[in-house]
Amino acid sequence: MIAVTGDTHGSQRLLDQSLAFLNPGDTLLVAGDFGIGFFDGPGGREEEYFDDLAARDYTILFCDGNHENFDRLNGADVAEWHGGRVHFIRKNLIHLMRGEIYDMEGSRVFVMGGGRSLDRASRVPGESWWPQEMPDEAEYQNATRHLEQQNFEVDFIVSHTAPYDTVEYLSRLGLGITNQVREEYPLLSYLEWVRERTSYRRWYFGHFHLDEALWKNQVVLLDQVRRLETGEEIGMRRHG
Repeated sequence: MIAVTGDTHGSQRLLDQSLAFLNPGDTLLVAGDFGIGFFDGPGGREEEYFDDLAARDYTILFCDGNHENFDRLNGADVAEWHGGRVHFIRKNLIHLMRGEIYDMEGSRVFVMGGGRSLDRASRVPGESWWPQEMPDEAEYQNATRHLEQQNFEVDFIVSHTAPYDTVEYLSRLGLGITNQVREEYPLLSYLEWVRERTSYRRWYFGHFHLDEALWKNQVVLLDQVRRLETGEEIGMRRHG
């Protein structure tokens, strides 16, 4: 079984809570803001925690969000996994790269990470914020090429942020989102272009700190853990 959840923000506790809803052999997919570089915590230093994860009988996948240490993430060796390029953090802890399509249990999953940090003014470049949080032109071209190869037909899409129209929709719900993400427009517009052209069953994303099934077969996630295949909720993490 493949499950999907929202931002873990480098929290050992939140990731462990997500894994508590899985059975051995299952896979968890985190829709961005996984938190590479920020996992030091009461359970041990980040590397020690990742070593502990490597001994567990789960596969943990994540697309990148805007809160990652991109110097560390992009410094990892690139490998091939299930038809797409990845970074292996550990043998069962895997970064799904931008614009790749993966064969997961017979389903084609298109992944597009990236996003803009609203709090970057309070962060330190190279220590807690990195400009690579937004895709570059090569990554957009990579994504388009892979979608073209699939005739714009996939089963699932996982991103960190959302298509432009969906961000507008969330704003109309009174969340005041649109003006806050103005510098994210290039990515939002690209994802809207993808939505208009691509056949998909469900689209999952995080970033907005909400749990809600929206329109156009899209689901925004934070604490919910859902089955990728059906969208069924199987658990809820708890903050605090």
